[in-house]
Amino acid sequence: MFEKEHQFYETHRSEYRGKYAGKHIVISGQTFLGAFDTATDAYREAVKTFKPGEFMIKEVFDIPEEETVSLSPFVYG
Repeated sequence: MFEKEHQFYETHRSEYRGKYAGKHIVISGQTFLGAFDTATDAYREAVKTFKPGEFMIKEVFDIPEEETVSLSPFVYG
């Protein structure tokens, strides 16, 4: 799940870490929707454009080992 989004993020990782460390970003396929202060803000904005399950919310850290992927609970039903 989210292979395209992970690949897109990896391609732009350096740029995103420099610009968006500490933010939550939304990616769908190869589309970057934006960066937000909280995962809730990211989700609220993402569902205006995409259906749940069609996007990934990722918190951006300066240190790669700390990166996580956040999924909406709505993805799980």
